[in-house]
Amino acid sequence: MPITESQVLEALKSVHDPDLHRDIVTLGFIKDLKIEGGQISFTIELTTPACPVRELLKSQAEEAVSSVAGVDRVSVSMTARVRDRDTNPQDLLPGVRHVIAIASGKGGVGKSTVTVNLAVALAATGAKVGILDADVYGPSIPMMLGAGSERPYTQDNKILPIERFGLLVMSIGFLLEEGQAVLWRGPMVAGTVKQLLEDVAWGELDYLLVDLPPGTGDAPMSLAQLAPLTGVVIVTTPHNVAANIAGKSVQLFRRLNAPILGVVENMAAFIDPETGKETRIFSGMSGEELATSLNVPYLGSIPLDPGISAAADQGVPSVVAFPASKQAAAFGDIAGRLAQECSIQVLSPGPVPTAV
Repeated sequence: MPITESQVLEALKSVHDPDLHRDIVTLGFIKDLKIEGGQISFTIELTTPACPVRELLKSQAEEAVSSVAGVDRVSVSMTARVRDRDTNPQDLLPGVRHVIAIASGKGGVGKSTVTVNLAVALAATGAKVGILDADVYGPSIPMMLGAGSERPYTQDNKILPIERFGLLVMSIGFLLEEGQAVLWRGPMVAGTVKQLLEDVAWGELDYLLVDLPPGTGDAPMSLAQLAPLTGVVIVTTPHNVAANIAGKSVQLFRRLNAPILGVVENMAAFIDPETGKETRIFSGMSGEELATSLNVPYLGSIPLDPGISAAADQGVPSVVAFPASKQAAAFGDIAGRLAQECSIQVLSPGPVPTAV
């Protein structure tokens, strides 16, 4: 008896995405299925190139199809396509698939550092990534990317973002003279955030990370109301004060109906470069404890390492400066979890695509 397509698809229904909680056939991941005698080939199209369970799904699919009677060889190709979200005529960012706000309750927790390194880590997987520095009062992204002296051009009445480390970047800092302070009240802040969203030629992006100013002021509220947010990442440090104020940020975004994608703990355990010993310098509430208390996902923690800030001061993301370091591995892991949370937001509530 020849092997049929329905037999192969039925076998593949035993493979489930652990985050989306549905099988890869129902999710529409199976593409280009070919049956040539006992030779079976197909492609698994994931929802993000940063998928942390990529190899697990591949091995499970190979095993499932190999169990079908008559199958001699299974060839699985892995690819990814970030799923498009629903858009409307008023959408300010129609070409951006996921808009992710990076927020914190207070300053000094390394929010901008986390933004830059997560963006680079996502881009390293093959995703198209941009950064919008919406911290209008203290724009630090240009300096962290070694682009402090850059000035953007315009084309067809659109501002062209600056390119650095495979990222498209725009910041109010590019439009200010060096040392110039921003003295704006709320309406001007809201207008600037809107301009940075709709007047910049972002083009087609998989992820746009938006670095917000700390707190719960005009910029976070304007972004949540203007941009098609996939969700918000809350950055905290293991201090009780930071955790308490981070909780207030979560409450703000919930009131604005913006999903919380998760908590990232920065400046966690210090790792001695000589011995490898880990020491928790700060004794307050950890990021994992905060996430549990708020009932939101915990995305991971970044070690306390002087090299991270030193690299930023040199205009190089630490994941680029120290690619083999533990902090680079941590940023890579968190990027994968963040990408999965974005996929959950897009695929969980709505209809499921049909397998091909």
